[in-house]
Amino acid sequence: MKKLTLLLTIVTNLALAQVKNGEAVPDIDFKTVLNAPLKTANLSNLKGKIVLIDFWATWCGSCIVAMPHLQQLQKKYSGKLQIITVTDETVKRTGQFLTSRPSNLWFAVDTARAIAQVFPHQLIPHDVLISADGKLIANTSPESVTDKVIDSLLNNQEVHLAEKKDNTMDYEEIIKKYFFAADTVKTRFNMMPEIKGAPGLSTTWMQDSTFKGRRLTCLNLGLTTLYRLANGDFPYSRMVDKTEKVKNQPVYCLDIIAANKADLLPMLRKELARRFDLQARVEQQTKEVYVLKINDPEKFKSIPLNTSGNRTYYSRHGEIDQQDMTMADFAEYLESYGIAKLIPVIDETKSTGKFDIKFSFQPENSASLTQILTNMGLSLEKQQRKVDMLVVYKAGV
Repeated sequence: MKKLTLLLTIVTNLALAQVKNGEAVPDIDFKTVLNAPLKTANLSNLKGKIVLIDFWATWCGSCIVAMPHLQQLQKKYSGKLQIITVTDETVKRTGQFLTSRPSNLWFAVDTARAIAQVFPHQLIPHDVLISADGKLIANTSPESVTDKVIDSLLNNQEVHLAEKKDNTMDYEEIIKKYFFAADTVKTRFNMMPEIKGAPGLSTTWMQDSTFKGRRLTCLNLGLTTLYRLANGDFPYSRMVDKTEKVKNQPVYCLDIIAANKADLLPMLRKELARRFDLQARVEQQTKEVYVLKINDPEKFKSIPLNTSGNRTYYSRHGEIDQQDMTMADFAEYLESYGIAKLIPVIDETKSTGKFDIKFSFQPENSASLTQILTNMGLSLEKQQRKVDMLVVYKAGV
């Protein structure tokens, strides 16, 4: 009986993953729903209403940007449309977000990612539009679901939405497929256009004993971002983009391997110069910055010192778990993922120690990070400093 149950579960999951536009969507079970009159819900409970499922996360900037649009739709079409956001984060974290940013949407928590398996995707936000009679209209993006689309559905008119089709392989599988390199490769440069449906990211192979420091792989990154990486990985807060702003600019993928670490970025700059007419220079500018300081030496001593010598690099918006990092490294994290909002963070702690730092905070609530820093004996103070800025511009301009 157990084998039969398992087989039926596998078959059911496969069937769920194959729902096509115009087909009936299975009766999805939203087991934990926040900010709603019900603690649980089923898709069948919502028959007669248009349903929009929005896959998101609190750390996803694009998801947060899309929220006001979704809230406007929910307000305008109350009683005719139900928007349900779905996250794989915890009830606690989702509740913290709602406390800081009240909403009129329903928030479903799905830590097992069972609902995501019904609508396979890689990138968020990812939206699923379902008709009032329970049929799949499209896997799409939140900005594609407009007032006009909802009005058309309410008037029983056919709609055609831009279909969002993600590459469901994870980034490691994508890199292996397109940029496999044997351990014996000493040097190479490969560049190609966008890999449709893949995420945008870069990796420097810091955990790889063979390629550490001498390899850089990029997926679906814009040209100015490649120039930023080629000139020492300048943070976005320290870049001045003087190139022409064009909507839907192309993105590129590349893989570069140098004979040694010192050759990597010069090689990348040379290859970019051969292909494109952009240039970059570094110039000092006086900017408003956050200065990272020690304001309580005793609390600062409570930060765990690293003893393993093992450097790790995990970080994202609202979370860090890194070992063997300096205060300069920590300042870089705060600049890229903290509350700096495109303001440089300068380390002036004068600390030479290497630390293991692990915590999470609420990006939507700056006070949560401020409190964590206070508990670490640290503070961020706004001041004026001269800062190296990377200026990217078009040749001859």
